[in-house]
Amino acid sequence: MKKLMMAAALAAGLGGAAYADEANDVTLQLQWVTQSQFAGYYVALENGYYEAEGLNVTILPGGPDIAPPQVLAGGGADAMLNWMPSALAARERGLPVVNIAQPFKTSGLMLTCWKDTGIESVEDFRGKTIGVWFFGNEYPFLSWMSQAGIPTDGSEDGVEVLRQGFNVDPLLNREADCISTMTYNEYGQVLDAGVSEDELVTFKYEDQGVATLEDGIYVLEENLEDPVFVDKMVRFVRASMEGWKWAEANPEAAAGIVLDYDETGAQGEAAQIRMMGEVAKLTAGSDGSLDPADFQRTVDTLLAGGSDPVISQQPEGAWTSVITDQALN
Repeated sequence: MKKLMMAAALAAGLGGAAYADEANDVTLQLQWVTQSQFAGYYVALENGYYEAEGLNVTILPGGPDIAPPQVLAGGGADAMLNWMPSALAARERGLPVVNIAQPFKTSGLMLTCWKDTGIESVEDFRGKTIGVWFFGNEYPFLSWMSQAGIPTDGSEDGVEVLRQGFNVDPLLNREADCISTMTYNEYGQVLDAGVSEDELVTFKYEDQGVATLEDGIYVLEENLEDPVFVDKMVRFVRASMEGWKWAEANPEAAAGIVLDYDETGAQGEAAQIRMMGEVAKLTAGSDGSLDPADFQRTVDTLLAGGSDPVISQQPEGAWTSVITDQALN
């Protein structure tokens, strides 16, 4: 009997430890590889902001073969970073993801074009070849073209869409007249390749009125029914935003922290510092909460997809302020 009581006590103890770990362990799936685009999370990890909240945080880098929604759906992460068009499309297809925080206030997406192609306005895209990222990143572009009345079928009056890899080669090799770039990343890569700004013309989605929200924090809807999960997400978002505000104020030091966590060394110090400076412009003005007007602007852009919209109806329950309301109190 005594042995049974001891075994039960041991099992209870182990169960308690497992529960404690579950209540404090957070795994975050990034949308891309380790870089200053995600500096706030690495800063929060390095500066002890997560630890101060009692959290054990694991950050999983992304990559070209990693789809964050699939990782989240498979239980490989508690939260993921995702662009809202991709998240809303996934939700409509049956994966109940919910935005719980929005550190990025504005979009860094743009098209970068050769000026000598004669492109001066959106109408000049007709008859041109444009590089577009896929795997969910194509949705803002397709909605934009639909609103502009420009077919994407390669017709003479439309554009030829080139499935662009996550590099700038199609532009440099003259395989495309324009390519997708981010203000904080690929645009700098084009310049680093020896191209001058005078040779280029850019079209920021933000300036075209078709910008959609990027790099939000998403979780599975069912997990928000668990008060233990909600509590650790409140602590996670609070610490993450502390990391983001520190990164904004200390861009060079934040880039240095990112470099320390980048095992690939794919981008050097100068590139990471430049990226952090540009990313800080996108997170500026955000306290982590999602502005309903920004959400609706994104939805309206995606719904305006003509005969083939990215989403077919107004999303319900796609975001919540429950986490940020508590985190920012």
